[in-house]
Amino acid sequence: MTHPLAGEVAPREIWVDLPQLITAYYSIHPDMENAGQRISFGTSGHRGSSLNGSFNEDHILAISQAICDYRAFKNIKGPLFLGKDSHALSTPAHQTAVEVFLANGVELKVEQNDRYVPTPSISRAILRYNKPFLNDLTDPRCADGVVITPSHNPPKDGGFKYNPPNGGPADTSVTKWIEDRANAICKEGNKAVKRSSGKVTDAMRYDYITPYVEELASIIDFDVIAHSGLKIGVDPLGGASLDYWMPIAERYKINLELVHNFIDYSFSFMTVDHDGQIRMDCSSPYAMKSLIALKNKYDIAFGNDTDSDRHGIIAPSLGLMNPNHYLAVCIEYLFGTRNFKSDVAVGKTLVSSSLIDRVCAKISRKVVETPVGFKWFSEGLLKGELGFAGEESAGASFLCKDGSVWSTDKDGLIADLLAAEMTARTGKDPGELYTRLANDLGRSVYARIDAPANDRERQILKKLSADAISSKELAGEKIEACLTEAPGNHASIGGLKICTKNGWVAARPSGTEAIYKIYAESFLGREHLEKIQTEAQEIVSEAFRK
Repeated sequence: MTHPLAGEVAPREIWVDLPQLITAYYSIHPDMENAGQRISFGTSGHRGSSLNGSFNEDHILAISQAICDYRAFKNIKGPLFLGKDSHALSTPAHQTAVEVFLANGVELKVEQNDRYVPTPSISRAILRYNKPFLNDLTDPRCADGVVITPSHNPPKDGGFKYNPPNGGPADTSVTKWIEDRANAICKEGNKAVKRSSGKVTDAMRYDYITPYVEELASIIDFDVIAHSGLKIGVDPLGGASLDYWMPIAERYKINLELVHNFIDYSFSFMTVDHDGQIRMDCSSPYAMKSLIALKNKYDIAFGNDTDSDRHGIIAPSLGLMNPNHYLAVCIEYLFGTRNFKSDVAVGKTLVSSSLIDRVCAKISRKVVETPVGFKWFSEGLLKGELGFAGEESAGASFLCKDGSVWSTDKDGLIADLLAAEMTARTGKDPGELYTRLANDLGRSVYARIDAPANDRERQILKKLSADAISSKELAGEKIEACLTEAPGNHASIGGLKICTKNGWVAARPSGTEAIYKIYAESFLGREHLEKIQTEAQEIVSEAFRK
């Protein structure tokens, strides 16, 4: 149910108490017997809030030391690129991490003006440094990185994620190693932590902005944008991309205007998300309401979440685009304008739209379908085997114009700029391009809902086998596939996906809440989608009873 405040400018009573938040970071010590206060790396690192003892200085001391121990274990001796976003907890966590990394002798590279660094800028910095070693990322001279961000989470949250030498999100084996080591350190009162009195000024200053902006010409056709005279609106949502947009506009002479061109740690300028929370989710029509209201002021507009790895595209023809629809448009456009090799494929997560499969069939490109998590795409992007990789939560990256790697993590800025390029080149905004695509390949209805599930049920779902499903039909159509492994890499999906001719449903347990998530899509309309959702819950419930 949508909250009454959804879409309204955040009222003062829901703003985070910043002094209380920062004080709690230092004063609250986690109870390591409490699972909710232990260090836990999900698909995007460790996240939590200082207010409930899940993101405090003790956690960051332990995680930073664990990363140093992991670097020693893997013989990584190159520099570590460290960045932070504009969440209030990111700056104190950044200082804590600096003290630990310096005490461990890490060559640390921090933003030269102590400002904010987008996740894709860290990925680019790692790959830029490691270019001589890309054929052997075990070389001791390789660099790695850390981004301090909880992504689009509410202002009270903090986050901490590690990117290994491939520049992308760390895979499960790496995060499990760091998580286990960090929890062991924290449980022992952080006695194993080396900590100096070093300040950010003691680390090596690094210009993240200039090389990133200069290198954008290798992936985006700015000439066509500049010559078109497009009027572009950008809302960084108070995030890390704020310092990047005007240098981009000035360097490439494009007509770009910033909305909300300031940092506000309470994010009080935001419109409230669907559940009554302030959340910098650039794919949410509630959180993006301010920019959507300006859609007719610009030829194309877009926004990013706080660490700028996600995109939200606002087309005058449709308003805020469904992320799945924009991914499909990107794929058709990119493979029609870039000279990628014939065997270069498209990466998608298994809960992304089947419209992507239809587009790829049309343009004769292989689809590599993986479990949820961008980490599954990093190797394919690095090797130039995936021309585009995207996930349903508005995260994507793609190759440079010459087919070489750009980033192995999501990059919201290039996804934004591609929207401007395609609008300038085709004379149609991405919404119009989607409408044409849907008229050709079919319109889908897509939704995600949550259903209750206790710990036992979530474990059953996580380990479910296809043989446990006795149903032969779903919503009146024959079940064509019942998957517990992703077709693209045979990795476990930690749940179940059922496919029919005109629809599919996937169910995955939440790792933190007493729910499971149901993703579904239908090409036959809303009524069919609802039937898929209802019958999927019945199928899962039957599996729980066995």
